[in-house]
Amino acid sequence: MRASLASSIAVTCATVLALPVSLAAPAAAVVPSALGLPPAATALPPAPELPGATQSLPLEPLGGTDRSMGGGADDADARGLTRRDVRPFSLVGVVWEDPTAVLHGTVQVRTRATGGGAWSEWQDVETHNEEHGADPDTAEGAGRALKGSTAPLWVGDSDGVEIRVQGEEALPEGLRLELVDPGGDQATEAATDAAPTAAGAAGAPGAPGVAAAAMAWTRTTAASAALVGLSAAEAAVSGVNAQLAPYGAAWIPALSKEATELTFPHLPVEQEGMAAPEVKVPAAEAQDSAYVPAAAAAKPYIGPRPKIITRKGWGADERLREKGFVYTKSIKTAFVHHSATGNNYTCRQAPSVLRSIYRYHVKSSGWRDFGYNFAVDKCGNIYEGRAGGVAKPVLGAHTLGFNTNSMGIAVLGTFSKSTPPAAAVTAVARLTAWKLGLHGVNPKGTSYLVSGGGNLYKKGKKVRFNAIAGHRDGFATECPGARLYGKLGTARVSSAKYQGRR
Repeated sequence: MRASLASSIAVTCATVLALPVSLAAPAAAVVPSALGLPPAATALPPAPELPGATQSLPLEPLGGTDRSMGGGADDADARGLTRRDVRPFSLVGVVWEDPTAVLHGTVQVRTRATGGGAWSEWQDVETHNEEHGADPDTAEGAGRALKGSTAPLWVGDSDGVEIRVQGEEALPEGLRLELVDPGGDQATEAATDAAPTAAGAAGAPGAPGVAAAAMAWTRTTAASAALVGLSAAEAAVSGVNAQLAPYGAAWIPALSKEATELTFPHLPVEQEGMAAPEVKVPAAEAQDSAYVPAAAAAKPYIGPRPKIITRKGWGADERLREKGFVYTKSIKTAFVHHSATGNNYTCRQAPSVLRSIYRYHVKSSGWRDFGYNFAVDKCGNIYEGRAGGVAKPVLGAHTLGFNTNSMGIAVLGTFSKSTPPAAAVTAVARLTAWKLGLHGVNPKGTSYLVSGGGNLYKKGKKVRFNAIAGHRDGFATECPGARLYGKLGTARVSSAKYQGRR
């Protein structure tokens, strides 16, 4: 039954991708409003002006004249830069040549607000970032552009910088200061303020025509995506996820639990007949790019789909990342992180923070895309992270050695000593209730993942995790911060309730 249904849908979608506009257009008006879905897009929206930029400055030895910065004649392991004017930037980080090298020491920066503002106090940059990233044996994890890096730190709009790096032992070679300008405009910043489409009631599961209308709208959006210049792989994902939102939408609307349960049995389809060569699926990991969710079960435990701000909504420049997508087979565990970028941002600035992290991950650290699958800001807004479709099991680069069959959620901020806002914890619960529910996972349960190496466990070892786990459960790291880690129990209970479990 599963194979037959999936195969028939796949053939239908594959056929529609080749349809001319004149044939596909009439179905655009057939939109199941009871599902809370916006109209289908018929053209690719104009690209926003989001160039951004990165300044990369080599760090210099600190000599005897730099004692105020921690340097001195005998400090061969101290590097930095004295105060200087630079082009505007908003986020800082330090990178080095060898991705396997560890920076044992401290990194501190201070910055000057743009326009002759005051200099900040010294701020610490989290140096232990090696536990993030792609698994060692993947193409991304062995990429030639890969570099070692600190966590990025959000400092706001600045045009002056000073940095000091003090090593407890020999520092890695090729230390460089990365200053990231996120680019952007007010339109993308407003995405967090845009009101979500009301979900409303989905009606009875047997409501006539609803499923058919949803599938017709899916096919139309897929065809439109193919006709506006998307690659075959991007068009396939756009078509598969078309019930979520039309291509180019700034956000995916929330749905009620009933509407979610009605909609998602029809969403995921087998990729046979639709896949393109650039859809990368590592054969060594026995992955595929298709799945049939638990929604097909007699009693689905799927939480209501939350509103999700898309990559378009936060202004991701799709030219930065590698083309194509990489999928894992399932989602068994959700790893919660903090971004360690600090808490000095407003929710309207969150898209800028995300664009900065994205550029730092790709251009500075050498990753193929944004590392996390999702992000959550202090106001509880949920954002699409790594490209490939929010409803699909996209392989991320968030928990070294345990990226396969998991997803990563980064709460924007640093929560070692600061308590995470209740809105952020609630957002984690809502997101996991939906996404884990698609794979039949109980948020209060446990799952086994196989270590890919490079972490606390030998490669190949099966490790048991909570379905909602903290990054520190798989690596000796502070992440996601003691205060956020302490809230994960609450998130598990709430997530299960959203799924309809006791």
